[in-house]
Amino acid sequence: MRNRGASLRLNLGNFFCYAGLAMIGLICIYPALWVVMSSFRPGNALYSEHLIPSSFTLEHYKDLFRTYPFGKWFINTFKVAFFTMIFSTLLVTLTGYVFSRFRFRGRKKLMLGLLVIGMFPGFMSMIAVYILLLQLQLLDTHLSLILVYSAGAPMGYLYVKSYFDTIPQSLVDAARIDGAGHFTVFRRIMLPLSKPMIVYVALTSFSGGFVDFIFANMVLSTPEKQTLAVGLFKIVQGKFATEFTLFAAGCVLVAVPLTLLFILLQRYLVEGLMAGADKG
Repeated sequence: MRNRGASLRLNLGNFFCYAGLAMIGLICIYPALWVVMSSFRPGNALYSEHLIPSSFTLEHYKDLFRTYPFGKWFINTFKVAFFTMIFSTLLVTLTGYVFSRFRFRGRKKLMLGLLVIGMFPGFMSMIAVYILLLQLQLLDTHLSLILVYSAGAPMGYLYVKSYFDTIPQSLVDAARIDGAGHFTVFRRIMLPLSKPMIVYVALTSFSGGFVDFIFANMVLSTPEKQTLAVGLFKIVQGKFATEFTLFAAGCVLVAVPLTLLFILLQRYLVEGLMAGADKG
């Protein structure tokens, strides 16, 4: 009887747990599903009494390329996100390696300072960054976005450092005895053992540069140089802007590459979490 009662309580607990997760999932998915359905709805009103439209149309997706330089926006965004991913991953992994394997005076204070600075919202420094870019004549360029996004990446060194800390020091010492320098140790030992972590850093860096709006809207002014987030905002900007279904179609196209990346790299992300748990 006791075993039956314990089993019943366990089954009820699992039921409520899964029911709660299903409800949370529905709450999260419903707004995204509404946007997807709105992108196929005729007209330009985002509001509708029914989730599924009575008729479907692809005109909004066609209008994005016929009326606006959506293809150019996509290329600009991909270029910024790709180079941001490359430089950010390199800088944050190097920073994490230095703090993980080097012991120098002021190390803890520097780590604490970076951690505190990283807690401040990025928009607090936008005016200073804008003036700096103005002096360097980098406004309205994609290079300015790449530089600013990449320069802020080392603030997230803590995750990389924690992962590097789990790699045995004996491997590094053996390589050092064989004559390997720090760069060789970093390239031949640390990086191959940290592929899941690198995938995580690269994916978050890419998605951050891909969807950023605030800084890109401040720096870019030429329509042909704008990114997807800025261009889509211009579609619904203004007092009489009513192209909400067109905006929904653009949102769907923006979400597709990021969704595919997360699906394709999901295995590596899970391996990274499992590896971190095993090493911890």
